Amino acid sequence: MAIVYEGKYPGEFIDSEANGTRSRDEITILSGQNVVAGEVLGKVTKGAATPAADAGNTADSGTIASAAVGAGAKVGVYRATCIEPATDAGKFLVEDPDGIQVGVATVAVEFVGGGLTFTITDGTGDFVSGDSFTITVAAGSGKYVAFDQDGTDGSEVAAAIAYDNYDASAADVVGVGIVRDAEVNGNELTWPSDIDAGEQTAAEAQLEALGILVRT
Repeated sequence: MAIVYEGKYPGEFIDSEANGTRSRDEITILSGQNVVAGEVLGKVTKGAATPAADAGNTADSGTIASAAVGAGAKVGVYRATCIEPATDAGKFLVEDPDGIQVGVATVAVEFVGGGLTFTITDGTGDFVSGDSFTITVAAGSGKYVAFDQDGTDGSEVAAAIAYDNYDASAADVVGVGIVRDAEVNGNELTWPSDIDAGEQTAAEAQLEALGILVRT
């Protein structure tokens, strides 16, 4: 006799929720995902990082290469401004979209800070004080994906729990997520297979900040 395994049922992980539909929102599951009821989800809040040299820069003074978004990046415009020119070198003060200083980048050395990585490359001419670059971090799609503690696009933040099974393998799927004010059975939640205890505790705290309490 063939063995049949029972799948996840809609909402079976919920211990309690707010009146009406206050705990639930319609959400869009991003194409390429296949999630199950009770799976913890993240939200794609950040897109790519696009660098640009300011128009007033010294001609042929250099560019930014390999700009990439990391965990903790903010949506908006970062700025790197030359504060210490040097022959075939130099240092740049880096500020995030809120004007907060996140570090100093050295020409030809990979910069890591404020949720970004990039390298300022030297050109045929030297930088002068005030030369600057912008690195624009685009907003993400706002769609939901399986939570990924190692993600960099926003999926590293626990933002919802899938109410039902949603197969978005071929295209986006509209579904329902528990996004606030609920108690859930921690034994019925689905997490990434490689998450460790500390990472899961941190993610549960992110859910708790939404009013979603994980009970065990």
